[in-house]
Amino acid sequence: MDLFSGVFDLSFWQLVGLALVLTHITIAGVTIYLHRCQAHRALDLHPIVSHFFRFWMWLTTGMITKEWTAIHRKHHAKVETAEDPHSPQIHGINAVLWTGVVLYVRESRNRETMERYGHGTPDDWIEKNLYSRHEKLGVTLLLLIDIVLLGAIPGALVWLTQIAWIPFWAAGVINGIGHWFGYRNFKVADASTNIVPWGILIGGEELHNNHHAFGTSAKLSNRWYEFDIGWMYIRILETCGLARVKKIAPTPKFVAAKAAVDMETLQAVIANRYDVMARYAKSFKLVWREELAKLKEASAERARVEAIKRALHQDASELREADKANLKTVLDDNAVLAKIYAMREELIALWERSTATSEQLLKELQDWCARAEASGIRALEEFSLRLRSYALPLGA
Repeated sequence: MDLFSGVFDLSFWQLVGLALVLTHITIAGVTIYLHRCQAHRALDLHPIVSHFFRFWMWLTTGMITKEWTAIHRKHHAKVETAEDPHSPQIHGINAVLWTGVVLYVRESRNRETMERYGHGTPDDWIEKNLYSRHEKLGVTLLLLIDIVLLGAIPGALVWLTQIAWIPFWAAGVINGIGHWFGYRNFKVADASTNIVPWGILIGGEELHNNHHAFGTSAKLSNRWYEFDIGWMYIRILETCGLARVKKIAPTPKFVAAKAAVDMETLQAVIANRYDVMARYAKSFKLVWREELAKLKEASAERARVEAIKRALHQDASELREADKANLKTVLDDNAVLAKIYAMREELIALWERSTATSEQLLKELQDWCARAEASGIRALEEFSLRLRSYALPLGA
C-alpha cells in the first residue's frame, strides 16, 4: 500500500498551500461566526453562511458554538481577574500560550459558565443530536477524508495541522500574547494589546486591543494603517446579501467649538472616550517632553523619569509601588505635570461614575473645561476647545 497516494496526488508545496487555505477558512469561521456574530452580536449572518461555519467548526476543530461563545463572553466580563478563563496576567504567559486549549477545555466543563454566558446560541435539532452530542465525530471524519483524498501520511499531516491551528493561534497566541505584548491604541481597563497592525494570519484577531475597546464592533481595525481581513470578508458577504453589520466602532465627529458644554457634548465625549484619551496623550506629548527634559537637566533620578512615562499609559492602580512613589515625587516637584496629570485622572473619572446623573456629569465637564481654560497651560486650554467640538453623529 502506498502511504503517500490518495485521490489527489499533490506535491509538497501544494499540500502546504492546501493546509493554509483550509486553516484560513477555520480562522474565518472563528472570527466571523463564533467571535463577531455569536459572542458579540456585531453582525447577523445569512442562515446558509452561519450553518456552513457551524458545520466547519465541528468538522475541523470539534468546537461547540455555545461553549466557545460562553467562554469568550466570560473572558470579557471577568477580564484579568481570577475568574478570567485564560488571562496570562493570572495564569502566566507560558501556560496560556502553550496550553491555552487545556484552559479552554477546563472552562467548557463549568456548567455555571455555560448557563450564564451561553445564551442565544444555536439550540436546534442538529445541534442537540449531532454537533454537541458527538463533538469528536467531526475531527474523526475529517481524518478519514484527508487520508482518502491525500494519502495516509500527507492526509494525517494536513489533519494534524488543521486541528492544531486554532488551539495554538487562537487559544494560545491571541489569548496569551494579545494580553501580554504589542502596542495599544486605547487605554482600556485590561492588558489587551494589538499584536501587529495587519490582521491577516489570524483573521484580524491580531488587533485585540481595538476589540477590547469596542467589543461589539464588527470591524477590528481602527487606524488608517491597520488591516482586518475578517472585516474585508464581512463586507464581501454584506455586498452579496449574506451578512448585515449591526455595529462598528464610532468615528469621532467634530463641529465648531461650542460656546458652552451642553448635554449633547457630554454624550459625544463619553461615546468617544477612547479617542478623547488618545488625543489627550497626543496633545500633551510636547509638554511632557519639555518638562521631562527639565527633570533630566536637574539630574533627576532616571527611575522618576521612567515612572512618569509609564503613568501616561497606565491607570494609577496598575503602577508598581516604586513607580507610584517616584510619580508622587515628580508631581510634587513640578506643578505643570501635576496639573496635567490630575486633569487627566479627573477626565477618566467622569465616564467611570456610573451612579452619577447626566446633570451631575454635565456640571463636572463644564467645570473641567472652565478650569482647563483658566489654568494658564496652553495645551489644556486648546484641549478644552477640542472637547467642546465633539458631536454626536446624525441620528444618534
